[in-house]
Amino acid sequence: MDTSISWLAPAKINLFLHITRQRDDGMHELQTAFQFVDLCDQLQFSPRQDTQIIRSTDIASVPSEQDLCVRAGLLLQKTANVKQGVDIALTKNIPMGGGLGGASSDAATTLLVLNKMWAINISEDELAALGQQLGADVPVFVRGQAAWAEGVGEQLSPIEMEECWYLIINAGIHVSTAQMFAYSQLTRNSPQLTICPPKPGEFGNVFEPVVRAQHPKIDSVFDWLGNYSHPFLTGTGGCVVAAFADKKSAVEIQSQCPQGMTAYVARARNISPLKTQIQTG
Repeated sequence: MDTSISWLAPAKINLFLHITRQRDDGMHELQTAFQFVDLCDQLQFSPRQDTQIIRSTDIASVPSEQDLCVRAGLLLQKTANVKQGVDIALTKNIPMGGGLGGASSDAATTLLVLNKMWAINISEDELAALGQQLGADVPVFVRGQAAWAEGVGEQLSPIEMEECWYLIINAGIHVSTAQMFAYSQLTRNSPQLTICPPKPGEFGNVFEPVVRAQHPKIDSVFDWLGNYSHPFLTGTGGCVVAAFADKKSAVEIQSQCPQGMTAYVARARNISPLKTQIQTG
């Protein structure tokens, strides 16, 4: 396997996000729809002479032992009884704490690539089940297909949606998923919806009023972007997203992004860029 390859770990967009109930064990049951975008982290994997799983790049605020791609490598190594190690070089392009699923995507890429690199060849279903142990969003990245999700996010039904262009605004605020779920006024009884390909932002996101109330800077992004489109929150925040029919329209608004914020233009993908890379690589 060519160790010079940079493997993609794409971001995701939640087109909506509802909590339908909180279970007795404290877990939340959700309904959401995932679509990928071509904004990606990049990972390189180099074999080691020992059995260690090492992240060779430093990422501020994320100790190596807590990094999901390191944990994914260790989990796969233990599950398959692999006696090989690997150095993982991770280039972060997806903003952390933005609701774009970067860490979960990094974990999924690690599972998929090491499964191939170590010639383990376990099934996609098995990899998705391992991914669920690492985080609720990991399975959708493992499967690589735009999906309607239910349960705690693990019940995935493939759907086809328009591959529009997204303008993603990062206000530079790391929003804690744990804190958002702990918020007492969070809506936890959204009505059940029937599976369908939703338009971006059509059904709303229960975390949006919470994030906007707690983070005035993110609230100001909604106010500004609302002059041009219909902005919505992805995941538990804090990136604000708007959909456009063409790249030119998204780039035009990107050029007017307020100072102190970062704007990305990305193409929606129903098939993960990583899945395409693995199939054609």
